[in-house]
Amino acid sequence: MTLERLDEEVIDVRDSNGDHGPSGPTEHRRPPRRPHRRLRPRELTTGDYGLLVGSMISSLCLCWLLFDRIATGVSPFGFFLLWYLGFLAIFAAVVTDRYGRLVAVDRVMTIVMVSGGIAVLVPLVFLVGYIVVEGFRALRLSFFLHDQAGITPGMPATAGGGSHALVGTLEQVGLALVWSLPLGLAAAVFLNESRSKWRRPVRIFVDAMSGLPSILAGLFIFAVFILPYAHTAAIFGFNGFMASLALALIMLPTITRTVEVVLRLVPDGLREASLAMGSSRARTTWSVVFPTARTGITTAIVLGIARAVGETAPLLFTAFGYDLMNSDPFAHPQSSLPLFIWENIRKPDPAAISRGYTGALVLMVLVLTLFIIARIIGRDRTKRTRSRRIPSLRRSST
Repeated sequence: MTLERLDEEVIDVRDSNGDHGPSGPTEHRRPPRRPHRRLRPRELTTGDYGLLVGSMISSLCLCWLLFDRIATGVSPFGFFLLWYLGFLAIFAAVVTDRYGRLVAVDRVMTIVMVSGGIAVLVPLVFLVGYIVVEGFRALRLSFFLHDQAGITPGMPATAGGGSHALVGTLEQVGLALVWSLPLGLAAAVFLNESRSKWRRPVRIFVDAMSGLPSILAGLFIFAVFILPYAHTAAIFGFNGFMASLALALIMLPTITRTVEVVLRLVPDGLREASLAMGSSRARTTWSVVFPTARTGITTAIVLGIARAVGETAPLLFTAFGYDLMNSDPFAHPQSSLPLFIWENIRKPDPAAISRGYTGALVLMVLVLTLFIIARIIGRDRTKRTRSRRIPSLRRSST
Protein backbone atom coordinates (compact mmCIF):
# COMPACT_ATOMS: atom_id res chain seq x y z
CA MET A 1 0.00 0.00 0.00
CA THR A 2 1.46 3.35 -1.00
CA LEU A 3 1.68 6.43 1.22
CA GLU A 4 -0.90 8.36 -0.83
CA ARG A 5 -3.41 5.52 -0.51
CA LEU A 6 -2.89 5.45 3.28
CA ASP A 7 -3.55 9.21 3.54
CA GLU A 8 -6.82 8.83 1.61
CA GLU A 9 -8.03 6.09 3.98
CA VAL A 10 -7.22 8.26 7.02
CA ILE A 11 -9.23 11.13 5.53
CA ASP A 12 -12.15 8.79 4.84
CA VAL A 13 -12.12 7.57 8.45
CA ARG A 14 -12.12 11.16 9.75
CA ASP A 15 -15.03 12.07 7.51
CA SER A 16 -17.01 9.06 8.65
CA ASN A 17 -16.47 10.04 12.32
CA GLY A 18 -17.70 13.60 11.76
CA ASP A 19 -14.23 15.27 11.81
CA HIS A 20 -13.12 17.75 9.21
CA GLY A 21 -9.87 19.08 8.04
CA PRO A 22 -8.45 22.55 8.12
CA SER A 23 -10.37 23.55 5.01
CA GLY A 24 -13.77 23.10 6.70
CA PRO A 25 -16.45 20.42 7.07
CA THR A 26 -16.85 17.79 4.40
CA GLU A 27 -20.03 16.63 2.73
CA HIS A 28 -20.01 13.39 4.78
CA ARG A 29 -20.39 15.21 8.14
CA ARG A 30 -23.32 14.03 10.33
CA PRO A 31 -26.12 16.53 11.00
CA PRO A 32 -26.06 17.96 14.57
CA ARG A 33 -28.44 16.40 17.02
CA ARG A 34 -31.18 18.43 18.65
CA PRO A 35 -30.61 19.03 22.36
CA HIS A 36 -32.86 16.80 24.43
CA ARG A 37 -35.35 18.87 26.46
CA ARG A 38 -35.86 17.44 29.90
CA LEU A 39 -39.37 17.49 31.31
CA ARG A 40 -39.52 18.90 34.80
CA PRO A 41 -42.03 17.38 37.22
CA ARG A 42 -43.94 20.62 37.67
CA GLU A 43 -44.37 21.41 33.97
CA LEU A 44 -47.96 20.63 32.99
CA THR A 45 -49.29 20.37 29.46
CA THR A 46 -52.81 20.22 28.07
CA GLY A 47 -52.63 16.43 28.08
CA ASP A 48 -51.70 16.44 31.76
CA TYR A 49 -54.83 18.36 32.62
CA GLY A 50 -56.76 15.85 30.54
CA LEU A 51 -55.24 13.04 32.62
CA LEU A 52 -56.26 14.87 35.80
CA VAL A 53 -59.89 15.29 34.72
CA GLY A 54 -60.03 11.77 33.31
CA SER A 55 -58.76 10.30 36.57
CA MET A 56 -61.44 12.19 38.49
CA ILE A 57 -64.20 10.95 36.21
CA SER A 58 -62.88 7.38 36.25
CA SER A 59 -62.73 7.31 40.04
CA LEU A 60 -66.23 8.79 40.28
CA CYS A 61 -67.67 6.19 37.92
CA LEU A 62 -65.90 3.38 39.76
CA CYS A 63 -67.24 4.49 43.15
CA TRP A 64 -70.73 4.91 41.73
CA LEU A 65 -70.61 1.41 40.27
CA LEU A 66 -69.40 -0.14 43.52
CA PHE A 67 -71.70 1.61 45.98
CA ASP A 68 -74.81 2.26 43.94
CA ARG A 69 -75.11 -0.82 41.79
CA ILE A 70 -73.19 -3.56 43.60
CA ALA A 71 -73.14 -2.63 47.31
CA THR A 72 -75.93 -1.22 49.46
CA GLY A 73 -74.56 2.31 49.48
CA VAL A 74 -72.34 4.46 51.66
CA SER A 75 -72.56 7.81 53.43
CA PRO A 76 -71.75 10.97 51.43
CA PHE A 77 -68.53 11.54 53.37
CA GLY A 78 -67.42 7.94 52.85
CA PHE A 79 -68.28 8.15 49.15
CA PHE A 80 -66.25 11.36 48.77
CA LEU A 81 -63.29 9.92 50.69
CA LEU A 82 -63.21 6.74 48.61
CA TRP A 83 -63.59 8.77 45.41
CA TYR A 84 -60.63 10.96 46.41
CA LEU A 85 -58.40 7.98 47.27
CA GLY A 86 -59.38 6.23 44.06
CA PHE A 87 -58.63 9.37 42.08
CA LEU A 88 -55.13 9.59 43.60
CA ALA A 89 -54.47 5.91 42.85
CA ILE A 90 -55.64 6.13 39.22
CA PHE A 91 -53.82 9.39 38.59
CA ALA A 92 -50.60 8.04 40.11
CA ALA A 93 -50.77 4.89 37.96
CA VAL A 94 -51.40 6.82 34.74
CA VAL A 95 -48.65 9.39 35.36
CA THR A 96 -46.18 6.66 36.37
CA ASP A 97 -46.85 4.79 33.14
CA ARG A 98 -46.39 7.95 31.07
CA TYR A 99 -43.61 9.93 32.80
CA GLY A 100 -42.11 7.72 35.48
CA ARG A 101 -42.23 7.37 39.23
CA LEU A 102 -40.50 10.67 40.09
CA VAL A 103 -42.99 12.82 38.21
CA ALA A 104 -45.90 10.77 39.57
CA VAL A 105 -44.82 11.24 43.20
CA ASP A 106 -44.32 14.97 42.68
CA ARG A 107 -47.73 15.52 41.10
CA VAL A 108 -49.62 13.32 43.54
CA MET A 109 -48.08 15.18 46.49
CA THR A 110 -48.90 18.48 44.79
CA ILE A 111 -52.54 17.42 44.52
CA VAL A 112 -52.57 16.36 48.18
CA MET A 113 -51.12 19.71 49.30
CA VAL A 114 -53.52 21.73 47.17
CA SER A 115 -56.45 19.66 48.42
CA GLY A 116 -55.42 20.25 52.02
CA GLY A 117 -55.18 23.98 51.40
CA ILE A 118 -58.64 24.03 49.85
CA ALA A 119 -60.05 21.97 52.74
CA VAL A 120 -58.76 24.61 55.17
CA LEU A 121 -59.59 27.65 53.04
CA VAL A 122 -63.23 26.81 52.31
CA PRO A 123 -64.42 26.66 55.96
CA LEU A 124 -62.36 29.75 56.78
CA VAL A 125 -63.91 31.75 53.95
CA PHE A 126 -67.38 30.52 54.92
CA LEU A 127 -66.85 31.48 58.58
CA VAL A 128 -65.43 34.92 57.82
CA GLY A 129 -68.14 35.61 55.25
CA TYR A 130 -70.88 34.53 57.62
CA ILE A 131 -69.59 36.81 60.41
CA VAL A 132 -69.25 39.74 58.01
CA VAL A 133 -72.79 39.31 56.66
CA GLU A 134 -74.40 38.81 60.07
CA GLY A 135 -72.38 41.46 61.88
CA PHE A 136 -72.73 44.16 59.26
CA ARG A 137 -76.51 44.27 59.71
CA ALA A 138 -76.33 45.95 63.13
CA LEU A 139 -73.04 47.79 62.64
CA ARG A 140 -73.61 51.50 63.14
CA LEU A 141 -71.55 54.40 64.42
CA SER A 142 -73.52 54.21 67.66
CA PHE A 143 -71.91 50.84 68.38
CA PHE A 144 -68.63 52.68 69.12
CA LEU A 145 -70.28 55.49 71.12
CA HIS A 146 -72.89 53.89 73.43
CA ASP A 147 -73.05 51.05 75.93
CA GLN A 148 -75.99 48.80 76.89
CA ALA A 149 -77.62 51.24 79.34
CA GLY A 150 -81.41 51.08 79.11
CA ILE A 151 -81.46 48.33 76.45
CA THR A 152 -84.38 45.91 76.72
CA PRO A 153 -85.04 42.70 74.77
CA GLY A 154 -87.71 44.39 72.66
CA MET A 155 -85.37 46.99 71.19
CA PRO A 156 -83.77 46.55 67.76
CA ALA A 157 -80.22 45.35 67.27
CA THR A 158 -79.02 48.83 66.32
CA ALA A 159 -79.99 50.19 69.77
CA GLY A 160 -77.14 50.64 72.20
CA GLY A 161 -73.59 49.69 71.42
CA GLY A 162 -70.39 48.09 72.60
CA SER A 163 -68.23 51.05 73.56
CA HIS A 164 -67.83 49.70 77.11
CA ALA A 165 -66.52 46.41 75.70
CA LEU A 166 -64.12 48.15 73.34
CA VAL A 167 -62.72 50.34 76.13
CA GLY A 168 -62.37 47.31 78.40
CA THR A 169 -60.48 45.38 75.73
CA LEU A 170 -58.06 48.25 75.12
CA GLU A 171 -57.38 48.75 78.83
CA GLN A 172 -57.00 45.08 79.68
CA VAL A 173 -54.71 44.30 76.74
CA GLY A 174 -52.72 47.48 77.35
CA LEU A 175 -52.12 46.60 81.00
CA ALA A 176 -51.27 43.02 80.02
CA LEU A 177 -48.66 44.38 77.62
CA VAL A 178 -47.16 46.48 80.44
CA TRP A 179 -46.73 43.37 82.60
CA SER A 180 -45.64 40.89 79.92
CA LEU A 181 -43.32 42.96 77.72
CA PRO A 182 -40.50 43.58 80.27
CA LEU A 183 -40.66 39.98 81.47
CA GLY A 184 -40.68 38.65 77.91
CA LEU A 185 -37.71 40.77 76.85
CA ALA A 186 -35.77 39.81 79.98
CA ALA A 187 -36.48 36.11 79.46
CA ALA A 188 -35.51 36.29 75.78
CA VAL A 189 -32.24 38.08 76.60
CA PHE A 190 -31.48 35.52 79.31
CA LEU A 191 -32.11 32.62 76.93
CA ASN A 192 -30.07 34.04 74.05
CA GLU A 193 -27.38 36.30 75.50
CA SER A 194 -26.38 34.56 78.71
CA ARG A 195 -24.46 31.32 79.26
CA SER A 196 -26.20 30.30 82.45
CA LYS A 197 -26.98 26.67 83.23
CA TRP A 198 -30.59 27.66 83.95
CA ARG A 199 -31.33 28.43 80.34
CA ARG A 200 -32.60 24.95 79.58
CA PRO A 201 -35.12 24.84 82.48
CA VAL A 202 -36.36 28.33 81.60
CA ARG A 203 -36.78 27.38 77.93
CA ILE A 204 -38.72 24.26 78.93
CA PHE A 205 -40.92 26.37 81.20
CA VAL A 206 -41.60 28.88 78.40
CA ASP A 207 -42.46 26.10 75.95
CA ALA A 208 -44.80 24.56 78.51
CA MET A 209 -46.54 27.91 79.00
CA SER A 210 -47.02 28.17 75.23
CA GLY A 211 -49.27 25.12 75.31
CA LEU A 212 -51.11 26.20 78.45
CA PRO A 213 -54.91 26.37 77.93
CA SER A 214 -56.10 29.93 78.34
CA ILE A 215 -58.78 28.97 80.85
CA LEU A 216 -56.09 27.75 83.24
CA ALA A 217 -54.57 31.23 83.26
CA GLY A 218 -57.88 32.67 84.41
CA LEU A 219 -58.32 29.94 87.01
CA PHE A 220 -54.81 30.58 88.32
CA ILE A 221 -55.47 34.30 88.86
CA PHE A 222 -58.87 33.52 90.38
CA ALA A 223 -57.45 30.95 92.81
CA VAL A 224 -54.33 32.91 93.80
CA PHE A 225 -55.61 36.51 94.02
CA ILE A 226 -59.40 36.84 93.76
CA LEU A 227 -60.63 33.97 95.90
CA PRO A 228 -58.37 34.55 98.96
CA TYR A 229 -58.11 38.37 98.92
CA ALA A 230 -61.36 39.64 97.34
CA HIS A 231 -62.70 40.77 100.73
CA THR A 232 -59.56 42.76 101.60
CA ALA A 233 -59.39 45.28 98.73
CA ALA A 234 -61.31 46.13 95.55
CA ILE A 235 -58.20 45.61 93.44
CA PHE A 236 -58.32 41.86 94.19
CA GLY A 237 -61.94 41.51 93.06
CA PHE A 238 -63.41 41.06 89.58
CA ASN A 239 -61.91 43.87 87.51
CA GLY A 240 -59.81 44.64 84.46
CA PHE A 241 -56.55 44.49 86.40
CA MET A 242 -57.06 40.81 87.26
CA ALA A 243 -58.02 40.18 83.64
CA SER A 244 -54.79 41.84 82.50
CA LEU A 245 -52.76 39.50 84.70
CA ALA A 246 -54.44 36.48 83.10
CA LEU A 247 -53.87 37.88 79.61
CA ALA A 248 -50.23 38.60 80.50
CA LEU A 249 -49.73 34.89 81.24
CA ILE A 250 -50.96 34.17 77.72
CA MET A 251 -48.91 36.88 76.01
CA LEU A 252 -45.66 36.17 77.87
CA PRO A 253 -44.56 32.93 76.10
CA THR A 254 -45.48 34.32 72.67
CA ILE A 255 -43.40 37.46 73.17
CA THR A 256 -40.51 35.52 74.73
CA ARG A 257 -40.21 32.92 71.99
CA THR A 258 -40.58 35.44 69.16
CA VAL A 259 -38.02 37.85 70.62
CA GLU A 260 -35.60 34.98 71.25
CA VAL A 261 -35.77 33.97 67.60
CA VAL A 262 -35.24 37.58 66.53
CA LEU A 263 -32.21 38.00 68.79
CA ARG A 264 -30.64 34.90 67.27
CA LEU A 265 -30.69 36.63 63.88
CA VAL A 266 -28.46 39.47 65.09
CA PRO A 267 -24.94 38.80 63.73
CA ASP A 268 -22.39 37.79 66.33
CA GLY A 269 -19.89 40.15 64.74
CA LEU A 270 -21.80 43.13 66.10
CA ARG A 271 -21.63 41.75 69.63
CA GLU A 272 -17.93 40.90 69.29
CA ALA A 273 -17.13 44.37 67.95
CA SER A 274 -18.94 46.02 70.85
CA LEU A 275 -17.25 43.80 73.43
CA ALA A 276 -13.85 44.38 71.81
CA MET A 277 -14.31 48.13 72.28
CA GLY A 278 -14.75 47.63 76.03
CA SER A 279 -18.54 47.61 76.38
CA SER A 280 -20.17 45.32 78.90
CA ARG A 281 -22.66 42.65 77.90
CA ALA A 282 -25.53 44.70 79.27
CA ARG A 283 -24.40 47.76 77.31
CA THR A 284 -23.96 45.66 74.18
CA THR A 285 -27.43 44.20 74.50
CA TRP A 286 -29.07 47.57 75.11
CA SER A 287 -27.13 49.66 72.57
CA VAL A 288 -26.35 47.14 69.82
CA VAL A 289 -28.60 44.08 69.94
CA PHE A 290 -31.91 45.79 70.72
CA PRO A 291 -31.61 48.52 68.05
CA THR A 292 -30.65 45.91 65.45
CA ALA A 293 -33.62 43.70 66.35
CA ARG A 294 -36.05 46.60 66.81
CA THR A 295 -38.29 45.58 63.92
CA GLY A 296 -38.55 41.97 65.07
CA ILE A 297 -39.29 43.01 68.65
CA THR A 298 -42.11 45.24 67.44
CA THR A 299 -43.52 42.32 65.45
CA ALA A 300 -43.34 40.12 68.56
CA ILE A 301 -45.30 42.71 70.54
CA VAL A 302 -48.04 42.91 67.92
CA LEU A 303 -48.28 39.13 67.71
CA GLY A 304 -48.54 38.89 71.49
CA ILE A 305 -51.38 41.42 71.51
CA ALA A 306 -53.19 39.56 68.74
CA ARG A 307 -52.79 36.32 70.69
CA ALA A 308 -54.54 37.69 73.78
CA VAL A 309 -57.08 40.13 72.41
CA GLY A 310 -59.58 37.43 71.45
CA GLU A 311 -59.41 35.29 74.59
CA THR A 312 -62.69 34.76 76.44
CA ALA A 313 -62.14 31.93 78.95
CA PRO A 314 -59.67 33.71 81.29
CA LEU A 315 -61.94 36.77 81.44
CA LEU A 316 -64.86 34.77 82.80
CA PHE A 317 -62.98 34.25 86.09
CA THR A 318 -61.32 37.68 86.29
CA ALA A 319 -63.20 40.55 84.59
CA PHE A 320 -66.62 38.85 84.95
CA GLY A 321 -68.30 41.24 82.49
CA TYR A 322 -70.56 44.30 82.84
CA ASP A 323 -73.10 45.93 80.48
CA LEU A 324 -72.27 49.51 81.45
CA MET A 325 -69.21 51.65 80.91
CA ASN A 326 -66.46 51.16 83.50
CA SER A 327 -63.30 53.00 82.58
CA ASP A 328 -61.54 52.13 85.85
CA PRO A 329 -59.78 48.77 85.37
CA PHE A 330 -58.79 48.54 89.06
CA ALA A 331 -62.28 48.42 90.56
CA HIS A 332 -65.56 46.66 89.77
CA PRO A 333 -66.28 44.20 86.93
CA GLN A 334 -65.45 45.25 83.41
CA SER A 335 -66.53 44.03 80.01
CA SER A 336 -64.51 43.30 76.86
CA LEU A 337 -65.26 42.40 73.28
CA PRO A 338 -64.91 38.60 73.79
CA LEU A 339 -67.18 38.75 76.84
CA PHE A 340 -69.63 40.99 74.98
CA ILE A 341 -69.84 38.43 72.17
CA TRP A 342 -70.21 35.48 74.53
CA GLU A 343 -72.94 37.10 76.62
CA ASN A 344 -75.04 38.26 73.64
CA ILE A 345 -74.78 35.06 71.62
CA ARG A 346 -76.19 33.08 74.57
CA LYS A 347 -79.33 35.21 74.81
CA PRO A 348 -82.57 34.05 73.14
CA ASP A 349 -83.26 37.56 71.82
CA PRO A 350 -82.49 37.84 68.04
CA ALA A 351 -81.43 41.47 68.50
CA ALA A 352 -78.88 40.49 71.16
CA ILE A 353 -77.55 37.73 68.91
CA SER A 354 -77.15 40.26 66.12
CA ARG A 355 -75.20 42.54 68.49
CA GLY A 356 -72.97 39.60 69.32
CA TYR A 357 -72.18 39.09 65.65
CA THR A 358 -71.43 42.80 65.34
CA GLY A 359 -68.98 42.53 68.21
CA ALA A 360 -67.41 39.51 66.53
CA LEU A 361 -66.98 41.49 63.33
CA VAL A 362 -65.30 44.36 65.19
CA LEU A 363 -63.02 41.94 67.04
CA MET A 364 -62.10 40.13 63.83
CA VAL A 365 -61.23 43.41 62.11
CA LEU A 366 -59.15 44.42 65.13
CA VAL A 367 -57.17 41.15 65.10
CA LEU A 368 -56.75 41.33 61.32
CA THR A 369 -55.46 44.88 61.62
CA LEU A 370 -52.90 43.79 64.21
CA PHE A 371 -51.63 41.00 61.98
CA ILE A 372 -51.40 43.36 59.00
CA ILE A 373 -49.37 45.76 61.14
CA ALA A 374 -47.09 42.88 62.13
CA ARG A 375 -46.60 41.91 58.50
CA ILE A 376 -45.82 45.50 57.49
CA ILE A 377 -43.35 45.96 60.33
CA GLY A 378 -41.65 42.60 59.76
CA ARG A 379 -41.42 42.77 55.98
CA ASP A 380 -38.07 42.35 54.23
CA ARG A 381 -36.46 45.71 53.52
CA THR A 382 -33.19 44.39 52.08
CA LYS A 383 -34.43 44.51 48.48
CA ARG A 384 -35.52 48.13 48.81
CA THR A 385 -32.21 49.03 50.44
CA ARG A 386 -30.23 47.32 47.69
CA SER A 387 -32.31 48.97 44.96
CA ARG A 388 -31.52 52.37 46.51
CA ARG A 389 -27.80 51.63 46.87
CA ILE A 390 -27.21 50.30 43.35
CA PRO A 391 -28.10 53.54 41.49
CA SER A 392 -25.95 55.56 43.90
CA LEU A 393 -23.02 53.21 43.29
CA ARG A 394 -23.50 53.50 39.55
CA ARG A 395 -23.52 57.32 39.73
CA SER A 396 -20.38 57.31 41.86
CA SER A 397 -18.61 54.96 39.43
CA THR A 398 -19.45 57.18 36.47
